[in-house]
Amino acid sequence: MKKYLYIVYFLILLIVVYVVGALMENILDNTQKNLPEIPAVHSHIVNDNNKNLYFETSGGDKWSLNYQKPEYTLEQFRYAAEGYEKGIRFDFGTDFDGLLYYGFSNRSREVSSFPVFYKESAEITDGRAKIDIVENLSGKYDMVNWEENGSGELFYRVLNESGEMIYDGKLFFLGKRPFRIGASVIEGPFVNKVQPGEVVISFRTNKNVSARLVVDDRILNSQSKQKQHEIRVDGLQPDSSYKYHVLCDEFKISSTFRTAPQPGSRNAFVFGFTSDSRAGKGGGERNIHGVNAYMMKRISAFAAYQNVAFWQFTGDLIDGYLQNKKQTDLQYANWKQAVEPFAHNIPVYTTMGNHEAVTMNFTEKEGDYGAAVDRFPYQKESAEAVYAEHFVNFQNGPDSEDGASYDPVTDKDKTNDFPSYSENVYSYTWDNVGMIVMNSNYWYAPVTDFIPQISGNPHGYIMDIQLKWLEKVLLKMEENPDIDHVFVTLHATPFPNGGHAKDGMWYHGDNSVRPYINGKAHEKGIIERRDEFLDLMINKSDKTLAVLCGDEHNYNRLLINDTMPRYPGGYDKPKLKLERNFLQLTNGSAGAPYYAQEKLPWSENVKTFSTQNAFILFHVNGKKVRAEVINPETFQQIETFKLR
Repeated sequence: MKKYLYIVYFLILLIVVYVVGALMENILDNTQKNLPEIPAVHSHIVNDNNKNLYFETSGGDKWSLNYQKPEYTLEQFRYAAEGYEKGIRFDFGTDFDGLLYYGFSNRSREVSSFPVFYKESAEITDGRAKIDIVENLSGKYDMVNWEENGSGELFYRVLNESGEMIYDGKLFFLGKRPFRIGASVIEGPFVNKVQPGEVVISFRTNKNVSARLVVDDRILNSQSKQKQHEIRVDGLQPDSSYKYHVLCDEFKISSTFRTAPQPGSRNAFVFGFTSDSRAGKGGGERNIHGVNAYMMKRISAFAAYQNVAFWQFTGDLIDGYLQNKKQTDLQYANWKQAVEPFAHNIPVYTTMGNHEAVTMNFTEKEGDYGAAVDRFPYQKESAEAVYAEHFVNFQNGPDSEDGASYDPVTDKDKTNDFPSYSENVYSYTWDNVGMIVMNSNYWYAPVTDFIPQISGNPHGYIMDIQLKWLEKVLLKMEENPDIDHVFVTLHATPFPNGGHAKDGMWYHGDNSVRPYINGKAHEKGIIERRDEFLDLMINKSDKTLAVLCGDEHNYNRLLINDTMPRYPGGYDKPKLKLERNFLQLTNGSAGAPYYAQEKLPWSENVKTFSTQNAFILFHVNGKKVRAEVINPETFQQIETFKLR
């Protein structure tokens, strides 16, 4: 009998071993499936037998992929609230202490308004806090009449124990006792993609709802129950003002927008330009977790005060350089929160700079930055994909660098070798002005020294398909009789003047800097590519007035002409002859820490240089264009000049 029992036990043991082995194999298979496919455009990134990603250096070392745990995420602050008997309680899901400021805003009646905070704050202990609405925000503090209406919009600000501002949020509460969280707009609404006959209104809700947009007597609904909403409104009259309302359940917010003029109307208007609002120094709102919200609020209010038709913001919105999408989400949300009250009715067009980078970093030891590449899979986690989730821009640019001569994958059905250009490279017009928005940090590999080994694109380099697209759009605008003035904008400067002599499109005159694709060097260096870029704007376009840049945290105006020194000593490539004068306007002074002027070969051509915060106003009046550069903090005029 015992013999048979031993046999049974042995068979059971075999079955257990088999099941455990199968489970382990399945886990390993799933782990491998969860690892992203290595894009063919990279080199020396390998998936070893242990199913881990490594970078093999030229010296034969294996550098591990660094997994960065996010310090804070957007989700933990945005959806942390719930109602209780006397008010709202928060659970931020992270063990930290700090303060929670809170208050009301009458944005339902005064749409371009920020909240005012109550005289006391709530303590955050172990990631939890309570706001007693009944006790603290009743009577003389009930500025939104929640006691009468049974609802109100509450704004809150999260600070950690060091006093750093982490997040500004909002919620819509219902009831008098107990309270509950209602569906509402927690981001936006924003006016996007404004044309003579149509606009797009975008916003985010805290719950999956089918929201309604009312424009005059028209009612438009979201396509389905969702949180991110983009509603297109067409059939509008050019150069006309419209009032709109966004409604979801019991929540409502109202604002206005104005459509673009009919092309070629040539009525006078003003538009603005600036960039670089990543966190500054000085404390307070100059750093709301990656964003100089103080300056962005000043600039937004100043733009509205100047009645700008639209404004362009070209890169370095946030501190960025992150290895985690969730952290990037939080910083983008803080940027949008800062401009939101004025972006309800004024379109703000944006694109990417180097600080928008979301990367994979391979390091020799913990704490190093290592070798970094644009995060893949590109469709979901690249800097370009994360950016496109947050901003609504025109989608009339090139698709990607797929299909270029250097694309290692020739199968036309496989078009994911490179990230997308969607919403980060595009063009738009307003009356008789054309704006061409480019991305000088596409497929960006931040550490130039490692690019020949790991492959990627250096800061400032415009790759082939994007350059060909620029040529096509410039020609189209050149031939359009309704367009008189063209501006090209990108983050990096063709000619740096203060802070970026080491890169931009200069790299201290080192033309060997270039992209590497699948370990192969591009045939054109950075200075050669810079000249091709200049040739299109200056020699092949009469309408292009200036290139608008950021990157350097100052304002400067550079007169580019054929006599300006612009090549390193011993340069052995063909030199471009410039057929007319041209302006480079650099304005990276929206709050990032300043850079002073550097001595460079073309410094004599710098006509103005200022480290003040600055906003450029372009006054367009038919065939004439005048620029006015103003400090939005002091309203001091830095300079004014004619472009045409």
